[in-house]
Amino acid sequence: MQLTDLNPTHDIGANSLLLELGPFRLLVDCGLHPKQIGAAALPALHRLDGAPLDALIVTHAHLDHGGSVPVLLRRHPNLPVLVTQPTQALLPRMLRNSCSVMMRQREELGIASYPLFTFGEIERLEGSLWAQPFGRTRVLEKDGHRLELTFVPAGHVAGAAGVRIVVDDRRIFLTGDVLFSDQLTLTGAKFPDETCDTLITETTRGRTARAAGTTREGERDRLVDAIEQTLAGGGSVLIPVFALGRMQEVLALLHRARSAGRLRPAPLFVSGLGLDLADHLDALARKHKSIRFRRSLLTDLGAQPLRLDLVPGREPDARGIFLISSGMMVEHTPSYAAAAALLGRPRHAVFFVGYCDPATPGGELLATPREGKFRFAAYNYTTPVRARVERFDLSAHADRDELVAFARSRRPRAIVLTHGDPPARAWFADALATLDGTPRVVDPVPGETCSV
Repeated sequence: MQLTDLNPTHDIGANSLLLELGPFRLLVDCGLHPKQIGAAALPALHRLDGAPLDALIVTHAHLDHGGSVPVLLRRHPNLPVLVTQPTQALLPRMLRNSCSVMMRQREELGIASYPLFTFGEIERLEGSLWAQPFGRTRVLEKDGHRLELTFVPAGHVAGAAGVRIVVDDRRIFLTGDVLFSDQLTLTGAKFPDETCDTLITETTRGRTARAAGTTREGERDRLVDAIEQTLAGGGSVLIPVFALGRMQEVLALLHRARSAGRLRPAPLFVSGLGLDLADHLDALARKHKSIRFRRSLLTDLGAQPLRLDLVPGREPDARGIFLISSGMMVEHTPSYAAAAALLGRPRHAVFFVGYCDPATPGGELLATPREGKFRFAAYNYTTPVRARVERFDLSAHADRDELVAFARSRRPRAIVLTHGDPPARAWFADALATLDGTPRVVDPVPGETCSV
């Protein structure tokens, strides 16, 4: 197998892998880098122009995995895009929001290259999405060779898939973004109990270990207690979340806590995309038993769209819980604006519930000590950190020890590292090199083709 990582940066961003398996050329994911602007946010798509592709696989609907698909289809208009049924419903909605954001940034920030794709291209893309149920195998045949491709549930978010690929007699397994544990809104990964020749694994959480004794339920309890303490003290709580996945999970947690009398009623402000996705997920839950979300949670909680003016250094006109994107508090997003309004006062809190890239504003805030200076570069505004800032281990990614145990159980001859920053990959490279049989561990250099 020849493998090329088309993500130009060696981190979590424009995720895209080219797999060349005998006569077959498959592209796995085609993401958009959340920290880059314009064409720099795209995968290196020019590397695909030498020969036709047989298919694009999009493992799930987050934009770092599917955000550049319309740009790819502009270059490869007849390319089939293989997705799960939930991803078929969710990806176009995510792309429409992305296009709207880029159009706004073109006007507000003067980014002439935006939008990178149009609403018309998204509409045409919908005709290229080939939905494949979990567990059903699709067969491709070419030049006397046979390729079998099967999606299996990966947890993480609705529709997320691990990918089992068999070419002739070689077995390849790609984890995608994976969570083995059940969430309140989604069941965990259900990967096949079989060995493979090559394992391609995410490495998101390789930088840090889960603290001893930490459990997901314990972290849920700790978060509920922290929210209640903040509200009881007259403060507001900002919870930066990804609109798909983390937002619905925290909504379910708030609903459970309030129903049990553990959390007082308080205004709940939710950003617009998350509200819209709630409708999609409610409809999907009626068809897929693994999805456990109901839109009625929003009504029960009194959730309302965020329409407050958020001004750096000035408290919002209303207090409550701000459950808004982005999860990493990226510049020019609602969570970034809310943090600038709340961070300087000790009665408020900022609680992170998922992975934060250390180079994003969210990651930088987590690394800033109490009373340390934090700069909101987009606003040219600096404030001391006086609000309570804390992280709760409720990530939708498996922890590093779980992934190492999974790799050990599959006994691969080769392991390819993806979807992680350099320190995370380095930890995995060291840990996986000690497995029985000493598998070859490959950390692809962006843009360079390697044999696996």
